[in-house]
Amino acid sequence: MKLGVNVGYWGLGLTAEQQLSIVQEAERIGYDSVWAAEAYGSDAATVLAWLAAGTERIGICSAIFQIPGRSAGMTAMTAATLDQLSGGRFRLGLGPSGPQVSEGWHGVRFARQLQRTREYVEVVRTMLRRERVEYHGATIQLPLPDGPGKALKLTISPVQEEIPIYIAAIGPKNVALTGEIADGWLPIFFSPEHVQEFRPMLEEGARRAGRSLDRFDIAPTVNVLISDDVDAARDAMRPMLALYVGGMGSREKNFYNQLMQRYGFEAEAKEVQDLYLDGRKEEAAAALPAELIDTTTLVGPRDVVRERLAVYAQAGVGTLSVSPMAFDAQTRLEQLRLVAELAESAAAV
Repeated sequence: MKLGVNVGYWGLGLTAEQQLSIVQEAERIGYDSVWAAEAYGSDAATVLAWLAAGTERIGICSAIFQIPGRSAGMTAMTAATLDQLSGGRFRLGLGPSGPQVSEGWHGVRFARQLQRTREYVEVVRTMLRRERVEYHGATIQLPLPDGPGKALKLTISPVQEEIPIYIAAIGPKNVALTGEIADGWLPIFFSPEHVQEFRPMLEEGARRAGRSLDRFDIAPTVNVLISDDVDAARDAMRPMLALYVGGMGSREKNFYNQLMQRYGFEAEAKEVQDLYLDGRKEEAAAALPAELIDTTTLVGPRDVVRERLAVYAQAGVGTLSVSPMAFDAQTRLEQLRLVAELAESAAAV
């Protein structure tokens, strides 16, 4: 199991120089990759270009580029450019985002997600192979059939023969599609105890494509806080977890809430959502059970986290991307060093 560092959304109270120094230190101590996110603030591509310029070996990865935010053509251009700038270190993580961001920020209907993702990946791969693109699908038409457009091909070449493509997915059909068409899976709030519920979905997709999952990379991002005060560490996890379980979506459609219900926390997930959407955010955070926090984060004393790292490795995780729940540069660095130390002592890496 390799380690990655997720810088999340740009900033988090840190300067650009501090963020870069954190990633440079992660590279120095053996982290395999750095992952950047986007929602409706910083974009991931610009952040990755900045980090690529200041590093030499670490993988430069998006987690994720939002599909509704970029045409397939723009994603292919950006991926090829980042691969060139980084000397062949780029990995392309894609995801549909959610209905509130897709429709509220990008003005793109959140519909036909399975078909849209399948066609988007097909077109991006065709473009990155520098083939002339003529594609007539249900969600993508290139060139448009009733205008002056012509079939074009990418004018620059990526360094890598094939840029790895990862997909962020939660729902069963989306996970199966990921197993069918992607090189890796980016699960959020991943629980290694429940990986066997998802593995058949990935295998179903792989069977459809007639391929093996031997080189497929399961690459969750996991929030981490190593501390002897386990209650305080859990409390640090609560606001973000409550935001996603309670507030990311409506009562009718919240993918993260549904995920927690599939983990066996049905009543608790509904309670957190009710409290959060009623404006009682602190109560929603307090209502998260300790067992849910423990299974979806790395939290607590060193010995506990060391054992959990081994559990992630045994669950088949290929890349564990950690996001320290600390908002000053020094503490984030300390947490990254601790994770690397504990992973090595657990023989998980």
